Amino acid sequence: MEKIIAITNQKGGVGKTTTAINLSASLGSLGKKTLVIDLDPQGNTTSGLGFDRRSIVMSSYDVLVDGADVNDVILETGFENLNIIPSNIDLAAADLELIDLKNRESRLKIAVTKEAKNYDYIIIDCPPSLGLITTNALCLAKSILIPTQCEYYALEGISQLMNTIKRIKKHYNENLSIEGVLMTMYDGRLNLTQQVVEEVKKHFPKKVFNTVIPRGVRLSEAPSYGKPIIYFDKSSKGAKAYIELAKEIINNNEKEK
Repeated sequence: MEKIIAITNQKGGVGKTTTAINLSASLGSLGKKTLVIDLDPQGNTTSGLGFDRRSIVMSSYDVLVDGADVNDVILETGFENLNIIPSNIDLAAADLELIDLKNRESRLKIAVTKEAKNYDYIIIDCPPSLGLITTNALCLAKSILIPTQCEYYALEGISQLMNTIKRIKKHYNENLSIEGVLMTMYDGRLNLTQQVVEEVKKHFPKKVFNTVIPRGVRLSEAPSYGKPIIYFDKSSKGAKAYIELAKEIINNNEKEK
């Protein structure tokens, strides 16, 4: 059975897109057929996988708003076992346009469910907001991965996200669960980092991944070359961390079966 994971946190700059790109590529490199869905109007997952957003003819906007067949939108990335539903600037208007549409909260689920069986993992990069685009992602997803920066305000906004999750579970997707909280921009030399990790573990017992994502120049450079870190610099700490995260998720998923 496919695993559909939405990567979300309305706080910006926590590593959502970095995680969407590198987790999906790492899952693919480990032999798992993976689809990444870019639902962020900025389209950074799309460009981070080597696509020119200006040349994208059909995108996640067409799926959400126009009901396009996902098979007409999915593109091969050129990276092992990894396809994408890309994004472009058209998506910026989707939250407003969805308001008056039928099944406005579940249009992505209706569009993707039939195709989902062809993948082992579907990773969704959500925008840094809790509007209808994110609601569509959470209606489709089976679980949520929450990237959280190792900084003082790490838990800021997560309570609002948890309220959104409760609402989605109540009205649209009762089986939605938390895949885990991922600590990003980790620097083990700083006492503050350790304190933040411990604080997050108190709030999410047994839900914080063992894998942490370190700060790293190479991880920051990779998107400008249109490559996931494992293809840009596989010996870097960031590449090793995302491979470990992918393995941890695969192992957790095997245990659930």
